[in-house]
Amino acid sequence: MHATLAVSSAAPSPPLTRPMTPSRHPIALPPQPAIERDVKRALDEDIGAGDVTADLLPPNAHARARVVTREAAVLCGRAWFDACFRALSPDVRIEWLEEEGAHIVPGAKLCRVEGPARALVTGERTALNFLQTLSGTATATATFADAIRGTRTTILDTRKTLPGLRLAQKYAVRVGGGENHRMGLHDAVLIKENHIATAGSISAAIARARALHPGVMVETEVENFTELREALAAGADRIMLDEFELHELGQAVAEVDGRVPLEVSGSVSIDRVRAIAETGVDYVSIGALTKHVRAIDLSMRIEIVPKR
Repeated sequence: MHATLAVSSAAPSPPLTRPMTPSRHPIALPPQPAIERDVKRALDEDIGAGDVTADLLPPNAHARARVVTREAAVLCGRAWFDACFRALSPDVRIEWLEEEGAHIVPGAKLCRVEGPARALVTGERTALNFLQTLSGTATATATFADAIRGTRTTILDTRKTLPGLRLAQKYAVRVGGGENHRMGLHDAVLIKENHIATAGSISAAIARARALHPGVMVETEVENFTELREALAAGADRIMLDEFELHELGQAVAEVDGRVPLEVSGSVSIDRVRAIAETGVDYVSIGALTKHVRAIDLSMRIEIVPKR
């Protein structure tokens, strides 16, 4: 018996003119309980009361499989892939042939999987969903990171993540060579237009943030040079330049002169990001890294074999 189980995507990958180079430093995984929670939620959603199709296989059938990529990518999500099968059977064995964060080429074999056939066919979709999604996020990040290589700028993510997958996607951004903005509403203050309107001014909002949350980073969004100067005077830790024109970014960098980090947000495309970085800003935050998810095209082929 031989089954082909595949994941595909309608949209093509952006062309890669050179190998993508994610960070060389070890990237810390989210806590294992968080990974297992992600996996449990996904398996419960898929399996429900039981996999009625897997019931067609003999209960003692043994299988092996291999996962292959059909396109270039940055591999990410091995821990979630492993946890899917580990949750279904302790007898599943996985041998990875590519490292996390590796630049993989079309046709590359990523791993071999062997174990109870029912566990393999039940876990295949959920395991691949994690691997293809997180690899997609890492690949998108690496494309932007490569585009600005040689500048002083760092690519950041945002809170525009898939519900329930924030830690996973933000990990994938790090694997792809970016860094994380705040994890959520709890670990940094980001003062935006509505906060400023409610507080009365940028200065008032920053002062209130300092009083309520001493020691927490305070960043404020500004839309013009008057607001930029007010944010500087009020002592913001970081300033977000929202929808500034390219020539204005250079002016802002010169005026701030390194006193606080500057971040660019809004309408950042792969075509513009190099020019933005060359203005000398410190950070560029891009919601599309985690919001516009295009999964990597992976294939998992399973065959029934005698148990060894």
